Amino acid sequence: MELKTIKAALENGLLSFPVTDFDEKGAFNPDPYAARLDWFVSHDVSSVFVAGGTGEFFSLSFNEYKDIVNLACNTVNQRVPVIASIGRSIVEAIDFAKTAEKAGVDALLLFPPYLTECPQEGIFEYAKTILNNISLPVIYYNRGNGILSAQYIRKLTDHCPNLVGLKDGTGNMQELNDTIKSVGDRLSYIGGVPTAEIIAEAYVSVGVNTYSSAVFNFVPELANRFYKNLRSGNKDIIRELLLAFYIPFVRLRNKNQGYAVSLIKAGAKIIGKSAGNVRPPLTMPGAQDEETLRQLIEAVKRI
Repeated sequence: MELKTIKAALENGLLSFPVTDFDEKGAFNPDPYAARLDWFVSHDVSSVFVAGGTGEFFSLSFNEYKDIVNLACNTVNQRVPVIASIGRSIVEAIDFAKTAEKAGVDALLLFPPYLTECPQEGIFEYAKTILNNISLPVIYYNRGNGILSAQYIRKLTDHCPNLVGLKDGTGNMQELNDTIKSVGDRLSYIGGVPTAEIIAEAYVSVGVNTYSSAVFNFVPELANRFYKNLRSGNKDIIRELLLAFYIPFVRLRNKNQGYAVSLIKAGAKIIGKSAGNVRPPLTMPGAQDEETLRQLIEAVKRI
C-alpha cells in the first residue's frame, strides 16, 4: 500500500485495535480472530492495528505473531492498512518487522523497550537502530519506558526516513504540543492513551485528529458515533457520551492494573464475541466489575 494512503488513514478516521483470540486452553484461536477482523473492517475503520497492546503483544510467542500477521493480511485483504506491533529487544524487533513485512503488513508500531528505565540517548539509539534495519514505515509509540522528548523525536525523525508517525501514550499535552509544533507535518500524530476518547477533545485542539479506540471491540457503533461527533465539533453529544459511558468506564478501568486490556476482553464476551481470557500476568475482571461493564454497555444502547 502506498505511503500516502497509509498516512491518510492515520490522520483521518477511527483506528481500531482488536483483541487477540485465545481458546479455552489459552492458545491462539485463528478462526474467530479472522471473523473479528472482518467484523472490524465492516464497521468503517481507517486501519487495523494487530498484535497491539490491546492484542496482548507482550504475551505472544514469535510463532503466534507470525500466524497473526499472516492471517490479518489475508483477511483484511488491502481494504484498509494493516499495522503490526514490534518491540522487545533490538534483535527481536527486527525479526518481528521482517516477519510482518513478509506477511504483507503495511506499517509497524514500535513499542517501548521492555522493563528497564532508560536515558533519552539510549531510547533514541534503541529506536534508531531498529528503524535503520527495517524498511517498512514505522510509528513510534511514546509511552512507558520509551518516552522521548520533542527534541529527541525531532532527532529520530532526522535520522530515520521511515519514521512516519508518533503515537502518544503519555497524555502530556504540553510536551505533545511542543513535538507537533517542532516536528510539524513530517509525522502523523495519533492519540494513544488508554481509552483515548477521554482526552480526545484535548488531542484535537493540538492537531491530533485520530486515536486508538480499544472500546471499539465491544461498542463499535458508539466508538464511531463519538469519533464523528468529535470531528464535527458537536460538543453536546460528546459531553453526553462521555458522561454516559466513557467517564464511568475509565473509573472502572482504574480500579485494577491491566483493566485497560482485560475489560476489553470482558466487553467482547458480554456482546457475544468472546476472545477468551487474557493471559497472565493480566487477570479478567471479577463478577461485580463485569456486571458494571454490562450495565454500561446496556445504557449506551438507549442514548
